[in-house]
Amino acid sequence: MNDVQTGTVSARISPAGGLDILSRNEVARLRDASGSGLHGLLRRCALAVLTSGDVSDDPRGMFEQYPNFDIQVLQQDRGIKIELSHAPAKAFVDGHIIRGINELLVAVVRDIVYVSTQLEQGNFDLDDSVGITHAVFEILRNARILKPQIDPNLAVCWGGHSISRDEYEYTKLVGYQLGLRSLDICTGCGPGAMKGPMKGATIAHAKQRRRKNRYIGITEPGIIAAESPNPIVNQLVIMPDIEKRLEAFVRMGHGIIVFPGGVGTAEEILYMLGILLHPDNAGIPFPLIFTGPKQSAAYFEQIDKFLRLALGDQVAQYYKIIVDDPIAVAHAMVRGIDKVRNHRLDNKDAFFFNWSLNIPPAFQQPFAPTHEAMRSLAIHRDRPKHELAADLRRAFSGIVAGNVKEEGVRAIEKYGPFEIDGESEIMLALDRLLQAFVEQHRMKLPGGSAYVPCYRVLTS
Repeated sequence: MNDVQTGTVSARISPAGGLDILSRNEVARLRDASGSGLHGLLRRCALAVLTSGDVSDDPRGMFEQYPNFDIQVLQQDRGIKIELSHAPAKAFVDGHIIRGINELLVAVVRDIVYVSTQLEQGNFDLDDSVGITHAVFEILRNARILKPQIDPNLAVCWGGHSISRDEYEYTKLVGYQLGLRSLDICTGCGPGAMKGPMKGATIAHAKQRRRKNRYIGITEPGIIAAESPNPIVNQLVIMPDIEKRLEAFVRMGHGIIVFPGGVGTAEEILYMLGILLHPDNAGIPFPLIFTGPKQSAAYFEQIDKFLRLALGDQVAQYYKIIVDDPIAVAHAMVRGIDKVRNHRLDNKDAFFFNWSLNIPPAFQQPFAPTHEAMRSLAIHRDRPKHELAADLRRAFSGIVAGNVKEEGVRAIEKYGPFEIDGESEIMLALDRLLQAFVEQHRMKLPGGSAYVPCYRVLTS
């Protein structure tokens, strides 16, 4: 049933691949709209998928546009059906749901059901570092993301959703060069620097007549409403929280390319560097490249300056900055991945999941960015470098929550901005970096109201 006035469609669809049957208990939990049920989470993630391609970073905007949307999973004799009410009409063509969107809907149901079931049955030990890594592995395996018997070829691309047109075009050029060299792409699945590399790679893969290409999107419930999956993603996985999302990138990827971005990108950089700085990971190759067009050179100079100030000049040995040269980026990534391959062979580690990398609990345990937690961060240079990186990562994570996650936005509205305190020299550098992000429009997508900081850095 189409509603022309509201631009919505109501339909009952058959899931496309990857989800055959569910138990009665699983269906009941998906339909349960109480606080302990899964229906609210299902509804939020499903609407994000159905608005795939929309460019917005307002976590409430989707439901303001589609307030009557609902989704129900129905159990029938021949399997399950998904019933959509007042769904965005853009997800349909001639009365039929777009195949790719159908597949992403299935991924939403699959991951929500699987994670909740495993937690309910006590199969995930999330209080233990090994148990958390096991949970990340099992979620990825259940999503059929892990592919054995394939040489390392997965380039993870990080970067902002709010970037300039020049920066976006550059991400496509880099993706194109990666695709020409038969590399698959994994991103956070949203717009901007998460979409551009995939778009460029699709053209290169087509030119090389390469099939079975992987455009993997990894997200989590708190961010998906603000960053709907882009239309190129053909494998989607929803991790339970940001920390497991980040671990999934690092465990699966064979190298990481960082494009310009904002606080979310800074969080990702500090996560990766904190892990590489840990003594247990010395000697483990992991290519990490910062790149952008010449217009973004100052951005990476700011990032590099901040990292050196906070973590010491030695931190620069873990990354390479390449400006305005997509071919050089691709060459560096291919060489780096070749080192990863040889190291995995020598150490009998899997190509599809990096078991040997030690990810400390400080990078695994979920950080709830309350006002108290943000004020309590220990940002001082007298700590081990990897521990300082962990708290700096948390600071940026809290700002991300205050910018785009619904619970963070509500907390800021209720209690005012987060306060971040620490060593004065680092605080001054952090304040300058964040102000640069604001001036460069990296905090929020352009076109809306002026950005109001959700944080206050205490510099005196």
